[in-house]
Amino acid sequence: MSRVFVHGIGAVSPAGWGVPTFRGALEKGAPLPTQALTRPGRSKPFQVRLVPEPARGLAFLAHPRLRRASAITQYAIGASCEALGEDLGRVQNGELRLGIVVCLMPGCVTYSRRFYEEVLDDPATASPLIFAETVYNAPASHLAAFLNSGTVSYTLVGDDGSFLQGVALAADWLLNDQADGCLIIGANEMDWIVADAVHLFERQSVQGAGAGALYLRKECSTKPALELACITDTFLFSTAGARPAAAQRMRAQLRQREHATRSVLPECHPRELLCPGTQGVARADADELAAWTDWTGARLAPKQLLGEAFTASAAWQCIAACDAVGRGDFNAANVSIVGANEQAIGARFVNPDIL
Repeated sequence: MSRVFVHGIGAVSPAGWGVPTFRGALEKGAPLPTQALTRPGRSKPFQVRLVPEPARGLAFLAHPRLRRASAITQYAIGASCEALGEDLGRVQNGELRLGIVVCLMPGCVTYSRRFYEEVLDDPATASPLIFAETVYNAPASHLAAFLNSGTVSYTLVGDDGSFLQGVALAADWLLNDQADGCLIIGANEMDWIVADAVHLFERQSVQGAGAGALYLRKECSTKPALELACITDTFLFSTAGARPAAAQRMRAQLRQREHATRSVLPECHPRELLCPGTQGVARADADELAAWTDWTGARLAPKQLLGEAFTASAAWQCIAACDAVGRGDFNAANVSIVGANEQAIGARFVNPDIL
């Protein structure tokens, strides 16, 4: 056991703004409808899953720092505010030291595309105000400014697995007393340049957008308790041929840690959930499915319902796992991530009062 606990979760997804709409989409179990996304020079639009407009205005957008913030920043702040809950005011008042880890893969693609379009159209009139929103660190910077948090703020750039690397980093900060609480955010925004790039490698993949956030602390104040039991090592791969072995090694290590957290015999073990990173595309899912052929328990794969959103999808996997354990539906949940092009990594969340 890590003695690091999940205090809050937040989600923005194609299902809507907030964990309740996210949970509702997972409970229905049907892939959400897609929308058309056009690409200049391409007659046939991409089919993607976009984040709907919020039911009411987002109060945090009144903050001066967020006047030009990109969609990815809005998603990250929306998920973070929900995850922090009542601690939001304490962080903004400087009463609680908050560590922030924002995990991205494509980054702020909408403003990047707009800026380069302006440069190509007429370099003399390209707006320098847009450029600041193209950097990877923009969402973390805006979030820290909004929260008035100056403790520590990192941006991790990588494939889906970087979200769990962010969780491990945050846990290390907590255990070394570098922060009182930590937010880990995975976020992704939609633009045709990402959909086009993915289409080159996997035409059946449906892209999604949104964000997910976990709020971790060392103290346990929720009932039932929800503990981060472990995160596996990172098993890297640089070629398609090495990907299956990385997935198998991640599964083997997670299996060992599953047994290490059990206080009862395996045959008497209560219900467990698996939240894999599969998206319902045979070629993309094959390595992960092969690694988990021995799993006979329940499975819940958010990507299959909400779309491929890279680090946001990984965050949704963790949120689905934490929500299921936190609501008492399961006593433990495993998260499996076999990333797009870098790493295989897994995590386990448990109710420590039972296991």
